[in-house]
Amino acid sequence: MFVQPVGTCEVINTEIVCVCACIIRRALNGIPEMLKDFTSLFLKHTMPSRKHLTPELVLRLVTPECPLWNSPAEESPFKDPFWAFYWPGGQAVARYILDNGYIVKNQRILDVGCGCGAGALAAAKMSAKQIVANDIDPYAVRATIFNANLNNLFTETNTRNLIGKSCENFDAILIGDMFYEEEFANYLFEWLSKLAEKKKMILIGDPGRHGLTERRRSQMQLLAKYDLPSDVCKENNGFTQSTVWTLRHGNN
Repeated sequence: MFVQPVGTCEVINTEIVCVCACIIRRALNGIPEMLKDFTSLFLKHTMPSRKHLTPELVLRLVTPECPLWNSPAEESPFKDPFWAFYWPGGQAVARYILDNGYIVKNQRILDVGCGCGAGALAAAKMSAKQIVANDIDPYAVRATIFNANLNNLFTETNTRNLIGKSCENFDAILIGDMFYEEEFANYLFEWLSKLAEKKKMILIGDPGRHGLTERRRSQMQLLAKYDLPSDVCKENNGFTQSTVWTLRHGNN
């Protein structure tokens, strides 16, 4: 897969979405008009933060210091800005990668539901061979690119729905905070189990959401458990810890 940065744009094959200098063309093809104004809105409503499990990474987030934090939903310029928060499962995966860089070094990494991009950026920092930050929300990949630039790191981006795909071109899949609803959790777990059967490394970050049931955990191996910083606990409805799991081969 050929990728070459040109100015602020990524020139890529048809599998990867160009989200930088090509943003106007994408807006004309049906992406909301607001995407053209994303830069100014993003800078206005977020702040750089290191108050999380991975202070090696500075990330622009909506924090309690931002007016948007306490604003009614109807006053937000963004619809469902999940990418503006650093969820505890994603923090755990990124922390684990930073502490165990050898697992991603020279590997091809796919960060699914990348949000703010921290998992992908942790892999980039630890010298992964190729990193793709994937999210179906185009604002998420824009936020990821901003955060990559803040940290002098590079990741490719992709806005296709890759859940359920074979992911033949990747060695490892990163998942954070996605076991939040039973029906989706079941679909997600079946897909990840198939990838694990193909000897792909699966890293799942989760703070204790109900979709990661005891039955599912029995087919997984706990890799790490982290106490969340006090600020993160306050921001995440009382979660105090976050964990990293991998799928054992031979679950099916």
